[in-house]
Amino acid sequence: MAEQAGNTVTTPGATARQRIREKALALGFHAVGFAPATLGPEARTRLMAFLAAGQHGDMGWLADRAEQRAHPQALWPEARSVVAVGLSYAPDDDPLAALARPDRGNISVYARNRDYHDVVKGMLKHLGAFIASRFGPHVKVFVDTAPLMEKPLAQQAGLGWQGKHTNLVSRAHGSWLFLGEVLTTLDLPPDATHPDHCGTCARCMAACPTDAFPAPYRLDATRCISYLTIEHAGPIPPALRPLMGNRIYGCDDCLAACPWNRFAHAAHPKLQARDDLRAPALAELSTLDDAGFRARFAGGPVKRIGRDRFVRNVLVAIGNSGDPALLPAAERLQADANPVVAEAADWAVARLQGGGTP
Repeated sequence: MAEQAGNTVTTPGATARQRIREKALALGFHAVGFAPATLGPEARTRLMAFLAAGQHGDMGWLADRAEQRAHPQALWPEARSVVAVGLSYAPDDDPLAALARPDRGNISVYARNRDYHDVVKGMLKHLGAFIASRFGPHVKVFVDTAPLMEKPLAQQAGLGWQGKHTNLVSRAHGSWLFLGEVLTTLDLPPDATHPDHCGTCARCMAACPTDAFPAPYRLDATRCISYLTIEHAGPIPPALRPLMGNRIYGCDDCLAACPWNRFAHAAHPKLQARDDLRAPALAELSTLDDAGFRARFAGGPVKRIGRDRFVRNVLVAIGNSGDPALLPAAERLQADANPVVAEAADWAVARLQGGGTP
């Protein structure tokens, strides 16, 4: 039966949608939208072109489940609707301020506190439980790790649009928005797909230190500093190292350049930056052994790349610092048991001694 509200007839699906939206906002999400559990052919076409060009690099998991990734109902055939949510992680200061301090490391804004997977998934479980208990459907919750194309689904649900840097842009939150989804067997009226508002702006592409955007809306991950410092396990290509500056985990340059960020709201309290991760000293970070690394980054996303990959990144930053005071730190790591770390140390020593790339 339809519900009567004043002169407006409200369907059960619309009522459920409104109550789900209210619950999501009450839980602390900053954005919520609804879409069918399907994606148009353009999402698959874009994904397949990215993979065919080899621009996913070492991220073989993208290719392994590509067909499933392009079709939400291939992941769960019974799904009918997607509740897409966004959680702001907007910084409270200049996210690129540490780039001007070469003896310090710059960690991406999203990684300066708790792991967002844990924060968002915990909130999603509460939302999913509310939907299941109140309306009776089956639900499944997802945050980033499942083969689900989150950004196209978020755009379809009206949360924002994929900008020229390929990330989601929101008129209310700029580029600083974590995404999550509840897939459900409940039929919910969809929101309108969000139109593109980039216009002629290309600030994000121009801001990229390594020229990782071969064209608007296309990313070559193999040149992206976020990929190189997080996903790539081996030696970082020497030609790209001088372009990385002191970025030791991720890169925010393209995100920070977006003019829509001026409308961004404050981050969720659990995602606000820890003071010790805003601009940590490279000399200190270079001394971390495995136990020290785990203790320093417990509960945060940096921990997942492990000590060796992280110290490799720190050594690239030391090599780029131009600071002779950091030479002993690099020299000490030339004898590191990990060959990738030792090679990065050799490179850093050669840079600091004025010899360039070995």
